[in-house]
Amino acid sequence: MLLAALAALALTTLPTQRSWVVYEGNSGPGQGKHVVFLAGDEEYRSEEGLPQLARILAFRHGFKCTVLFSIGPNGTIDPNRHDHQPGMEALDSADLCVMLLRFRQWPDAQLRHFADYLASGKPIVALRTSTHAFDYPADSPSPYRRFGWRSGEWPGGFGRHVLGETWISHWGVHGKQATRGVPVAKDAPLLNGVHDLFCTTDVYEASPPTDAEVLVRGQVVEGMGPDDPPATGRKKTAQGTEQPLNEPMMPVAWTRAPRNGFGKVFTTTMGAATDLLNEDLRRLLVNAAYWGVGLDVPSRADVDLVGPYQPSPFGFDGFRKGVKPADLAWPH
Repeated sequence: MLLAALAALALTTLPTQRSWVVYEGNSGPGQGKHVVFLAGDEEYRSEEGLPQLARILAFRHGFKCTVLFSIGPNGTIDPNRHDHQPGMEALDSADLCVMLLRFRQWPDAQLRHFADYLASGKPIVALRTSTHAFDYPADSPSPYRRFGWRSGEWPGGFGRHVLGETWISHWGVHGKQATRGVPVAKDAPLLNGVHDLFCTTDVYEASPPTDAEVLVRGQVVEGMGPDDPPATGRKKTAQGTEQPLNEPMMPVAWTRAPRNGFGKVFTTTMGAATDLLNEDLRRLLVNAAYWGVGLDVPSRADVDLVGPYQPSPFGFDGFRKGVKPADLAWPH
């Protein structure tokens, strides 16, 4: 009995392995600022891309960066699990939230931290499928069902109500037509040092509201290479109007100023893990972080990769199995 009691005591005193990873910046303009990253999508490998972006902000710019993941029952990162994002209380001390989510259905106890963060008026940097970050049915008992992309209370849900757009359609052909980013607000500080944007993900159909400032438009290209020519096809918008794919080009990055109790927002429909191989997209996102927390945007931010980075191709169920958050610690 004594041995059994000692064994039980030993188990209760073992350290608990965290379901998230923290990168502590040592020096730089971001010192004293806490950025929380929410990685949770099944397709675009946010569990690979956001930790790299977090390392850049921490070790190149001095921010403290906490990355949260969708976690499976065995403690490994599982983007297919929609209803478990441990560590959300980190948002209670965050100065900025960077997110790439898709159709999450978090329990109220977890989503409450995100809702409280929004209500505090703090900034958001949102990537790719964050336009349809949440999916709650209309009859959900959750007090946060308005966040769902099919919400009637917030038409278009969190995406349209807060970010400025929800899910509509792939404007380019998914996996066959890439995106060339064309800056259109050339005096905007967020575009400092941003000249050559190219992403392997396609352009989304998007019509941000009139209060949004469009920074970058997406030219649909005929193939998946940076030297491919602009696409010449035509397509109907959600409103039924047929137009050339690139006349006009769809917005792919925009900002919204604080309004209606929400803080300022930067949204881009680019941002898959493979997209972050593009230096100027990384720079645009680092600039957005500076802008979000109220720091002067560098003239040309250092966005060199931190550690090896060989992102997996986007696609469903393509995540690396068996990876724990602790495996992503840096330096190892």
